[in-house]
Amino acid sequence: MEKFLFLLSAFLLVWGLRLQSDPASASKGNKFAAVGMLIAIFSAVIMPLENSRSNLIWIITPLSVSAILGYIIAKKIEMTSMPQMVSIFNGLGGLSAVLLSFTEINKWIIFPDAYEIIVVVVLLSSLFIGSVAFTGSLLAFAKLDGYKWSEKLTLPFQHIINIVFIFMILVCSYLFISSSDVTYLYLIIFLSFVYGIFFVAPIGGADMPVVISLLNSFTGITAALTGIIFGNIVMLLGGILVGAAGTILTVLMCNAMNRSLLNVIIGGFSSSGPSNENKEQGDIKEISDSDFAVQLFYSNKVIIVPGYGLAVAQAQKLCKEIQESLEANDVEVKYAIHPVAGRMPGHMNVLLAEADVDYSKLIELDQANEEFKSTDIAVIIGANDVVNPDAIDDSSSPLYGMPILKVWESISTVVLKRSMSAGYAGVQNPLFFKKNNKMYFGDAKESLQRLSSELKNL
Repeated sequence: MEKFLFLLSAFLLVWGLRLQSDPASASKGNKFAAVGMLIAIFSAVIMPLENSRSNLIWIITPLSVSAILGYIIAKKIEMTSMPQMVSIFNGLGGLSAVLLSFTEINKWIIFPDAYEIIVVVVLLSSLFIGSVAFTGSLLAFAKLDGYKWSEKLTLPFQHIINIVFIFMILVCSYLFISSSDVTYLYLIIFLSFVYGIFFVAPIGGADMPVVISLLNSFTGITAALTGIIFGNIVMLLGGILVGAAGTILTVLMCNAMNRSLLNVIIGGFSSSGPSNENKEQGDIKEISDSDFAVQLFYSNKVIIVPGYGLAVAQAQKLCKEIQESLEANDVEVKYAIHPVAGRMPGHMNVLLAEADVDYSKLIELDQANEEFKSTDIAVIIGANDVVNPDAIDDSSSPLYGMPILKVWESISTVVLKRSMSAGYAGVQNPLFFKKNNKMYFGDAKESLQRLSSELKNL
């Protein structure tokens, strides 16, 4: 019976993942996967205690409390805080692997015949990767949530320091296996926790979605390794799925940003060119509510470029409202999605899906750059770094080499922004000063409300 339930839960997880590949069935897929996980938990935790029911209370109580907490958090979380929640979940998954590995390693110390050396190596690997995922995810959370101290953790020669830490962890692992001295085990845990912080410390700006997907893959790998040790099929399968998906997504996003995956692995991702935040670049032109509305209303084709500012303002439904007003006047409206727009992979896709924007209206980077040439107006809402021309023109920019949305190739552009402040990468955007660009200052939600009202009056 137990094996059948494991097989059923594995099928539901895989089928749920398959359904999530299509936006129309993604919600259903999520439910299938959740049911599969529930069956897996029951099979792994409850059924083995069939002959010792006195322990059930110690298992069911924390499971129930954590399930209730998870439900409350999921109901209350704002869409803008979704990246932070993903980081916390990644971290907790890593910590779980650390605790499980630590317990089993201590069992080997007391009973050396309990495991073969190769199993201890796997346990140490799970301990290391889980530790990195835990502290790395906590620092990613702090960065995403705007904690100032998280920006000051980068050290000189960060690449070399990270490599030294990996070497020290390998040496301590060898000494621990050779001697079974618990001191080396504690050193491995400490060094791994610190390395997790150093791993994420240099990463910032438009690179944050990549580190989230990479940490997600780390958590999956630890789950797979733990599944091997405990002989748990679902844990192994789930870990492989998460680890593979996270790794593939990381590679794809690195390719989309012209970055090196090796650079990510050794912990130095963002470039460190001089900032041009205060550099004078020319004059800007503002646009009024009525002029903006008229320009949109009488266009043939409009492409909207959503960014993190749209998520912060929670203005996605107003965006859909404006889209419908324009389409009622036979204006073609599309959304250009940059792979790393926002603060997590697929952030803009999730945001627009919440507003019931038809998925067919979303276009990816390459297609968008082709279509800008035939676009009357590109509307940039809360995006900055992903439309910065310096990524192409300025080799000293920290964004240099990153493929971006070439919005300036449209006949005209309008940027919705609170102020002229730099983006997350800390550099000014020359797009604001281009001759065919106009600025529309204000909170994205308030600005779109005014614009929507103007469109309805035309």
